[in-house]
Amino acid sequence: MPEHPIVTVIVPCRNEVEHVVPFLQALLRQRVPARELEVVVADGQSDDGTRELLDRFQQHHASIHVVDNPRGIVSTGLNSAIRAARGEIIVRMDVHTAYADDYLAECVQALDTSGADSVGGPWVAAGSGYLSSAVAVAFQSPFVSGGGRARRPNYQGPVDTVYLGCWRRQAFDRFGFFDEDLIRNQDDEFNLRIRRRGGKLWQTPRIRSWYRPRSSLRKLFRQQAQYGYWKVRVIRKHQLPASLRHLVPGFFLLWLVTLGAVLPFSGIAAWAFLSTVGAYALASVIFTGAACWPVRRWRYGPMLPVIFAIFHFGYGYGFLRGILDFVIMRKGHRTAFATLTRDRESQ
Repeated sequence: MPEHPIVTVIVPCRNEVEHVVPFLQALLRQRVPARELEVVVADGQSDDGTRELLDRFQQHHASIHVVDNPRGIVSTGLNSAIRAARGEIIVRMDVHTAYADDYLAECVQALDTSGADSVGGPWVAAGSGYLSSAVAVAFQSPFVSGGGRARRPNYQGPVDTVYLGCWRRQAFDRFGFFDEDLIRNQDDEFNLRIRRRGGKLWQTPRIRSWYRPRSSLRKLFRQQAQYGYWKVRVIRKHQLPASLRHLVPGFFLLWLVTLGAVLPFSGIAAWAFLSTVGAYALASVIFTGAACWPVRRWRYGPMLPVIFAIFHFGYGYGFLRGILDFVIMRKGHRTAFATLTRDRESQ
């Protein structure tokens, strides 16, 4: 690789009229050891004025290029941007995430020193407002993440998935592109494919970014349902889950539903149901206390059990619905879960 390579940032984007300008302005302030910084934005048929803003930026900044993403989903947008990219290094960035000024520089450094095929920073959430901040606190809890290393803010080392990602261009020749049948989980599937083919994923806390979570409980539930639903499609494709923690919410919900169905006819079922609910409630209280231990977080305590339940039952519901659609009914990818859940149906 050249000492100062061309770095291409790829950005899937749809209906982000309120966020795309601040994002691009911050992106152009990035410090990166590159011969040239290129930004390729894949616009997914925006109809809220985003495309006009992008075209205006493109006219005034030679480093910014806009390509079309007719299907409007993340996987096709990423692939369109990758195919248009000229860089030796490709970095994914999303509009709904804030980045440290040295984000790109640290990505390039980590890719160079780790020997990994894909590098990234920890998936850290930072909310804006009470509810969004409470969701961010829950997001980092092991009760939600299942202990996944990708959400440990200070962890450095190999991981099973990375947030966003940074790759050498040759990685896409070796591992292929993102799966365009996936509405969600296309990044998890790509990372799983890398590992299954002998590749290496690396995380370092020096790559710093802050994801902005949902600010609505309804949208949070829908988002988690989509993640659970499309995880089934990934599992079916690879014939093995990326991690056992992905199975727990769905089977926990199935267990509760099964017990609830026979509860009127069996005292043992009633005992098992109440014991399960009690154990879950106790665990929720314990993890709420652990998450709120810093003094400034105690005000989120009343909301965390509710948010924990939305994470778990939303994902579990989507997972069971995915089993019904993909495994039992054998439906294709055009389903009720084919629409993304960001504000204004954005990516």
